[in-house]
Amino acid sequence: MPEDWLAPATASKIQGMSQSNDSTLTAPTASSRSATETLRASRRAWFGLLVVLGPVLLVSMDGSVLFLTMPTITHALAPSAEQALWILDIYGFAVGSLLIAFGNLGDRYGRLKLLMIGTVVFGIGSAGAAFSPSPELLIAFRALMGLGGATLLPSGLAVLSELFENPRQRAQAIGIFAATFATGFAVGPILGGLLLSRFDWGSVFLINLPVVAIFLLAAPFVLREVRATRTGKVDLLSIILSAGGLLLSVYAVKELAAHGPSVVVFVTGVVGVGVLAWFVARQRGLEHPLVDVTLFRERVFTVAIVTGVLSLFAWSAAAYLTGIYLQSVLGLPVLTAALLALPGAAVLTAACILTPAFADRIGRRAALVICHFTMAAGLALLLLTTVTGGIGWFIASTAIAGIGYGISFALVADTAVGAVPMTRAGSAGAIAETSNEIGNALGIALLGSTAALIFRLAGPDIAPTLDETLDTGATGAVITQAKGAFLVGLHVAMGIAAVLCAGLGVLALRWIPKR
Repeated sequence: MPEDWLAPATASKIQGMSQSNDSTLTAPTASSRSATETLRASRRAWFGLLVVLGPVLLVSMDGSVLFLTMPTITHALAPSAEQALWILDIYGFAVGSLLIAFGNLGDRYGRLKLLMIGTVVFGIGSAGAAFSPSPELLIAFRALMGLGGATLLPSGLAVLSELFENPRQRAQAIGIFAATFATGFAVGPILGGLLLSRFDWGSVFLINLPVVAIFLLAAPFVLREVRATRTGKVDLLSIILSAGGLLLSVYAVKELAAHGPSVVVFVTGVVGVGVLAWFVARQRGLEHPLVDVTLFRERVFTVAIVTGVLSLFAWSAAAYLTGIYLQSVLGLPVLTAALLALPGAAVLTAACILTPAFADRIGRRAALVICHFTMAAGLALLLLTTVTGGIGWFIASTAIAGIGYGISFALVADTAVGAVPMTRAGSAGAIAETSNEIGNALGIALLGSTAALIFRLAGPDIAPTLDETLDTGATGAVITQAKGAFLVGLHVAMGIAAVLCAGLGVLALRWIPKR
């Protein structure tokens, strides 16, 4: 925005006037009053930041809060293997596929208005999910939560940017926004485990309602409406193609893992891929595309976006599968499993906060390479876990991989935006925001389905999942075989994720210039 370029000079003048008045002890002037008003506006802005951070934290936490909760939900609702995966990742798909669309709608019809509506929808979805009596209803309400969540991230960031006229303060606020989002992903499983140690599984959704209520009461008083002049219109067909193609493709993968190959699986998968190809082709021909796919011609941008997808792809799958490993294989209580995840969450959060200064010293290229190889090393440590022990390897894995996850969360958006011309920075930022949510959903869908397929092939063939097998009352050799089959699936999934992360590290070395 043009005022961004004027703000530093204005702030400097105000500061200078304030210092002059202090030194001469003169009566307050118009300049000193202006400085006071600016200070008051800043206090209001910081309070507005606190209000916005509540929904942001909820959106990110709800992408991961079920990772330690799923064994309990499986016992309560008895979902099939396919339904369990949908419960986990329908939320991420809804958020990821609609994020850019709602960003465009907010520009036209008002960010604050969309933020308020989205928060209400998110709250309704949370309440419905908490009291769902069946897997089908839980999936539906999780999708509704994703619909609301898709409005919160782009609208919250735009409203936040308008609160801070000082560019330095705005940068600090956006950094806090990003760190909060990353922290939410990290603490989601831990919060779920802590709640389950005292309350029913529905509490992981009911915890959202107080935050929703506080936001709805406070937002009208501390936030301003934001609109942007944007040409063109939202292409409804593009939204349908992107969401439909993703869902059809993922459905085919889940069906393949749950029931094996079939004509339906093959046709669904081909149609899903075809719809996604149609979506990409359509974007190339639109004057105002939903996703500017031509940005991917820039190699640095491509590496940044793939990093955003892959980091959440690996992290979400690892968090989900190790949650089952700790509880169902090693037999740990959910509270113990949650506490074991604390070191990794602390490392991830610290890495996210410290990375900007770290990257300024060693360069973004080096930071991204470290990101990829630490993720690969951490994931590879999970290959050393066994049916009888592996807590130490789990803690070491989350701590080492947490360094890479934190670097990714902190650098992806800035690297993506910096790799393209300023005139296309908005499109680059929107794609970067979407990459994390899509990666979160794809990790559960693809790696989770891979682990499920291996369990179906190597397990005792009593039930399609480990938890369902344990619930049958099986004993002795059957339980040993079931736990061993799950562990093989975990190892294969984490091995794939580690190879992908290491491969992207090699690609970053070759594609990202040293300067």
